[in-house]
Amino acid sequence: MNAPESYLGLHPAVASIRAFHSDLITIRRQLHQNPELGFEEHFTSELVARELERYGVDEIHRNIGRTGVVAVVRGGSDNSGRRIGLRADMDALPMQEENVFEHRSRRPGLMHGCGHDGHTTMLLGAARHLAATRRFDGVAHLIFQPGEEGFGGAQAMVDDGLFERFHCDSVFAMHNWPGLAPGTIAVRPGPMMAAADRVTITVEGHGGHGAHAYLAVDPVVVAAHIITAAQTIVSRNVSAIDSAVVSLCSIQAGNPGAMSVIPSEAKIVGTVCTFKRATQDLVEARLAELCQSVAKGFGARASVHYERIYPATINSRNEALFGQIVAEELVGADNVIGDLDPSMGAEDFAFMLQQRPGAYFRIGQGSGEGGCFLHNACYDFNDTILPLGAALFVRLVEQGMPTNT
Repeated sequence: MNAPESYLGLHPAVASIRAFHSDLITIRRQLHQNPELGFEEHFTSELVARELERYGVDEIHRNIGRTGVVAVVRGGSDNSGRRIGLRADMDALPMQEENVFEHRSRRPGLMHGCGHDGHTTMLLGAARHLAATRRFDGVAHLIFQPGEEGFGGAQAMVDDGLFERFHCDSVFAMHNWPGLAPGTIAVRPGPMMAAADRVTITVEGHGGHGAHAYLAVDPVVVAAHIITAAQTIVSRNVSAIDSAVVSLCSIQAGNPGAMSVIPSEAKIVGTVCTFKRATQDLVEARLAELCQSVAKGFGARASVHYERIYPATINSRNEALFGQIVAEELVGADNVIGDLDPSMGAEDFAFMLQQRPGAYFRIGQGSGEGGCFLHNACYDFNDTILPLGAALFVRLVEQGMPTNT
């Protein structure tokens, strides 16, 4: 995945970090070889802490939100009293890697398929630069977060007193994006990622013999009608100018080895993605009403268990506009997208943004020759963008807490 070299030399911070680019590549690939799931990031957090100690940061705090790490870097002065948080996620995915390069995963069934190894490395690069230069007035809190992939690690850190122990006036994070070219940065005020909810629908019928179906109440048939009917919620209940996704992705019923046995129960599992709380409430209510009504029409019963997993990731306006200015300084206005369409995917940095103003960026990394997107078994992070990502973190601190000199 080759990136154009032009953007890499646009700013002194990028050039400075490029001096130890090879060290960052070594770290990133070491993390890639040793992926860990949420709240199991013991190797990762130890590597992070060891590197931070080597860089000479002022404080290192382990086991925040179970396996999280927070580093404190004080600026050359602290007249402003300002505090800025920078966050990177550390966990991997439960998937088998299909790459054949030397730094592929050494752990069967586990893979850094979303680039969190790169995010962690970019924040380490920022830590090294900030600790060495300290050209800011205030304190930077560097947050290495566990369990982003469905474990709610951000909420765990918040619940563990993250912002009480490490005050942040604002907090920033970024995610690599294969759909954007290297050297491109995207940020926008308002919605960046959707809320993600988990839906479990249980249909109770009456089992029986497939040859005498009239004596049974078939929950499989009921489940099929529910799945079809649920698709009308977005098209007929949600405003055409709003956004929502209802995806019922799994159905479990019966035994494949028992072809003539009608089961007594079917279970459907899926997800709902929305941006607005009112839309989220609407979809939850309509889904419950629809499932119960459809089931009743067939003489069955249905219950809906609706779990609100991740809230929407909403950038605060001032921090997003500030982030856009910082990004333009690094790569030029032509390479900054200030109105990128929000993604219907979810991100648990949303929990931090519920507590503090801040912004979430996407940093282009290109998709490589294989065209692999995130969560693909052939995905790999583009090491070329490591200095740029680290520099973006650095300049958010330096610009957000400038010195008077």
